[in-house]
Amino acid sequence: MPRLKALLIAIALVAPSLRVRADEWLEFRGVGGASRVKEGSLPVELSAADVRWSVDLPGRGLSGVLVVGDRAFVTTSEGPTQDRLHLVCLSASTGKILWDRQVWATGRTMCHPKTSVAAPTPCSDGKHVYAIFSSNDLVCFDFDGNLQWLRGITYDYPNVSNSLGMSSSLLVTAETVIVPVENDSESYSLGIDAATGENRWRLDRPKGANWTSPVILKPGLVALQSKKGIDAIRAADGSTAWSYADGADTVSSSALADGVLYVPSNGITALTLDPADPEKQPTQAWRENTLSPATASCVVAGDALYTINGAGVLTAGDRATGKRRWQLRLQGPYSGTPVTDGKHLWAVNEAGLVQVVELGEKEGKVVATLDLGDEILCSPAAADGALYVRSNTKLHKIGR
Repeated sequence: MPRLKALLIAIALVAPSLRVRADEWLEFRGVGGASRVKEGSLPVELSAADVRWSVDLPGRGLSGVLVVGDRAFVTTSEGPTQDRLHLVCLSASTGKILWDRQVWATGRTMCHPKTSVAAPTPCSDGKHVYAIFSSNDLVCFDFDGNLQWLRGITYDYPNVSNSLGMSSSLLVTAETVIVPVENDSESYSLGIDAATGENRWRLDRPKGANWTSPVILKPGLVALQSKKGIDAIRAADGSTAWSYADGADTVSSSALADGVLYVPSNGITALTLDPADPEKQPTQAWRENTLSPATASCVVAGDALYTINGAGVLTAGDRATGKRRWQLRLQGPYSGTPVTDGKHLWAVNEAGLVQVVELGEKEGKVVATLDLGDEILCSPAAADGALYVRSNTKLHKIGR
């Protein structure tokens, strides 16, 4: 096990029994990165009364929220150099902080002022929470706040260079934590044993700053995205099942829905996976350059997909053909990816304005707004009828 440097500070621990529900949010942008929820599960008509609670967080950050059972998890960082790293567990019902675990950063904490060392979204397998920070410190805790293992990855691979900060999020599948550390210098991805924190494999990756996050194609198979395209990687050993080499964005990430991977490449490129064997080379269903996303990733539900460009214009595309259906200018700008149920879309701009869009076949229209009055740079999470939105300093719950 590599040399580690950490200081754990036990602040509080409340340990009620955890009941895991099917309606949960275990990773960045939810299952497949499609940011979709069950139709009718989120509130459409919004008012200040729908904000169930708003809680001050220790430190700052823009990582997304995990919701498992009645617990919500989020990371933050604090201190003059953001070298004090937090994993915070809250009651999803009340917003009460159940526990807050802290470690010292062992890697570089320099990042752009707009972002944070707590930028990558953690993930969960329903038993543990795995979190990484821009400093490349990786931790695993159980739901009671007990440290299972910690890795200071910079000790093993010190030549990581990205002056804007790292933000690629984690995935866990087949008892392997997928850790993308793709940058301008020593660029790689790791497969980490979820039980021990030790390497299962290390895979060299294209050099170049990359802020995209992986997507699970099936249990044990993940899609890694880079400027060169997509590589489908087996979680067991890091071997490549197939590659798509026509390039891809390094900011917005791919999304998987119903066996089709929507890649931000030449606009959006739809790759259809073999339903019998996703490890086979996929076929290109269509490519449409009018669907180009900006920072926010595309979302998919029903028979359409949706992107938001740098001007805050929401574009609806037909999932079967990729053809543009309609466009709607929203109040932007946007850093976070919206959430959709196929009938409505919930988009939160950087000024904290929640806009609910009714999604028709020929047009979309804003039917409700809610001003949180808070800078929002993260992608919201949705679980059990509620939307979870975190700002640099607070976590808001909207809905049930």
